[in-house]
Amino acid sequence: MRLNSRIIAFNELGKQLANSLKKESDQISVAKFKSVTKQVSGLNEWFTENNLKNAINTIAKSLTEQNINTWLNSYPKLPAYKTEKKVAIIMAGNIPLVGFHDLLCVLIAGHKAIVKLSSKDDTLIKGVVELLVSIEPGFKDMVSFTDDRLKSFDAVIATGSTNSSRYFEYYFGKYPNIIRKNRNSIAVITGNETDEELKLLADDIFLYFGLGCRNVSKLFIHDNFDIDRFFKAMYHYKDLINHNKYANNYTYNRSVYLMNKVDFLENGFLILKEDLGMSSPISAIFYERYSDLKTVKERLAFDKENIQCVVSNVKELPNQVGFGIAQKPQLWDYADNVDTLEFLLSL
Repeated sequence: MRLNSRIIAFNELGKQLANSLKKESDQISVAKFKSVTKQVSGLNEWFTENNLKNAINTIAKSLTEQNINTWLNSYPKLPAYKTEKKVAIIMAGNIPLVGFHDLLCVLIAGHKAIVKLSSKDDTLIKGVVELLVSIEPGFKDMVSFTDDRLKSFDAVIATGSTNSSRYFEYYFGKYPNIIRKNRNSIAVITGNETDEELKLLADDIFLYFGLGCRNVSKLFIHDNFDIDRFFKAMYHYKDLINHNKYANNYTYNRSVYLMNKVDFLENGFLILKEDLGMSSPISAIFYERYSDLKTVKERLAFDKENIQCVVSNVKELPNQVGFGIAQKPQLWDYADNVDTLEFLLSL
């Protein structure tokens, strides 16, 4: 299949994913995908209807013709690249469709994908692939799924925890690979933020219940910042406490902190705890106070291997993104800042 055909197909996929979010659609393939999303929300309590819509909408908006061309223009050797390899993709399942971008990169490069899905998200990606094949049948022979041990492949892209990465490195270290570990995202609050920016920060924290590596789990807060402004800006997510799994985490973490006489702040659905760590549990956010931005920059440089992105309006911070868009990555926003497409074009 020619590159142009692949590009056109993914652009159309974006349109049909967008159509799937509408109340009604006269496209049979889209209606079928909508039934898949309803099924998924019943299989995984973390995959709420709202979270599924967010994930699908983010992908749909990224797959515009302009976005795809802007992304691919950075790879001048792609049009002439004719190598076809078998690439194993081991996907995570912490948030809906988290493995889509790896699949997109593999197929855009013209390789075949052998996909091993997470048990937490083993239906939605299949639904997207089925929709893609209905658009361009040539993709049917380019994607396969397996529940068995991976074999007969040329390269590996594996996403998991820091613990599972050791397993991946042991088994796949001899192959060309991208192996991802746990990462966290942080926010730097200077005190110059508008109320609207702080309200958008709530999306960075709470979308997907904070389960993604692009979700903010740690705050650096200037000494002069009033914490009440933060809690006020978070308030529109108060209904999270009505979600059973989230509420269980909140109750558990609050109880542990109380029993251990740990100081913390709370607002009825979010715990704010002063802590040097970067990875906070669900329903809690760690924070540190600072007086000089220079110390924050030094800390970010020291922990750069553990940080996915930095939410702030301070442009010179590394991997900086604006408020409200941490969980709305563009096609060129690569996990762990490793260029997946460039890796695939080097095979």
